[in-house]
Amino acid sequence: MTVPEHLPTTAGELRSAGYQARSIKTELRENLLAKLAAGENPWPGIVGFDRTVLPQLERALLAGHDVVLLGERGQGKTRLLRTMIGLLDEWTPVIAGAELGEHPLDPVSPAGKRLAAELGDDLPVAWRHRSERYAEKLATPDTSVGDLIGDVDPVKVAEGRSLGDPETIHFGLVPRAHRGIVAINELPDLAERIQVALLNVMEERDIQVRGYTLRLPLDVLLVATANPEDYTNRGRIITPLKDRFGAEIRTHYPLTVEAEMALIRQEAELVAEVGDPLIEVLARFVRQLRESTAIDQRSGVSARFAVAAAETVAAAALRRSALIGEQPAVARPVDLDAVPAVLRGKLEFESGEEGREQEHLTHLLRRSFAETARGRLGGLDLRPLAEAVGDGHLVTTGERVAGSEVLAALPELPVLHEVARRLGAEAADPPTRIAAAVEFGLEALYLARQIAKDSDDGMAVYGR
Repeated sequence: MTVPEHLPTTAGELRSAGYQARSIKTELRENLLAKLAAGENPWPGIVGFDRTVLPQLERALLAGHDVVLLGERGQGKTRLLRTMIGLLDEWTPVIAGAELGEHPLDPVSPAGKRLAAELGDDLPVAWRHRSERYAEKLATPDTSVGDLIGDVDPVKVAEGRSLGDPETIHFGLVPRAHRGIVAINELPDLAERIQVALLNVMEERDIQVRGYTLRLPLDVLLVATANPEDYTNRGRIITPLKDRFGAEIRTHYPLTVEAEMALIRQEAELVAEVGDPLIEVLARFVRQLRESTAIDQRSGVSARFAVAAAETVAAAALRRSALIGEQPAVARPVDLDAVPAVLRGKLEFESGEEGREQEHLTHLLRRSFAETARGRLGGLDLRPLAEAVGDGHLVTTGERVAGSEVLAALPELPVLHEVARRLGAEAADPPTRIAAAVEFGLEALYLARQIAKDSDDGMAVYGR
């Protein structure tokens, strides 16, 4: 990223231009208020939190509170924290060459103060982009105080400095994020003695290293994530540290099918076309999993499951396209069969369900398909299609069956055009897209027990 040329390069120029040092919390507050007043979305890419999580987070930031996000896996906690980068100033001045990101007009470290005193208005200024002011650490049991706060640097001691010299310290993640945001993922995984090291940072805003205190007026916003299960299974947030967080905000999975679909569309990298009807089936499938008594709900069903399911369906369509030379690659209902087998390992089942995992997933997937079909094809008389199949027009589909073959197996029926229209396909569309809609109608009839279906080795035949 190229620093704009018009920005000041010395402390004197910075002062003449009217720049003033702002705390990180003031900066976030003022920028958030500006976006809200202008009608801009401060949280691009965040889906399903508009009326629940985001108002709470905005109030916390406006109040200047450190925040912990509490929720099951795959609820977008880390994604939400990273979006906070957009609330920072695009460029901020720092002392050029300083170890910490100190404001040239408000140095805090001994080295920074010495440079400012020696050089005065000639103190060189560098500019740091907002993306460099967000530091993220995944909490692991082997994380040390030195990683987060700092430790004595033996190289600096070897240069002849005494252990009491503050400049012998190698600063950790938190001091280096001065005037920025520090995010700690899975905070309960930090050993309790390591969590204690954060107490001074959050309350007194200073750091202690190896028995002596550096009075660094650190300016950081500390944000963290935690899974509720962590409090019992792996660790906990110690009470004094929890007390220092100004806000604890509960996240959640998408509350509506529409929000779930929007999230899948946004996050999935689809290698083939997957129509909205199949995306809705997967969205309903994930919601069914989150309500199933066979699934360990303490572990949760991550939004990443739905994304991976959509990507798997698209991959199945692309594979068929490569095998038979069919273009464009469009997913059909038969491709849903790949989901349970491939993604079963992403779920935690309750004890006692061993050996029945595939059965549970297949049942819930079929139920999700039936619900989607009722919503999209409700009120449409599909009896002509069922009668055509019953009269001997068997329809074969599978990983090596082209869409044109699916269509050729059926006579010309007006109801097929209406099915295609309701499912988003037009008469001028390629056969692959129309076949996906027709196969959707056939699967709906099968699940309604109006036609039969024989499946074997990746092939399915709809008939009497």
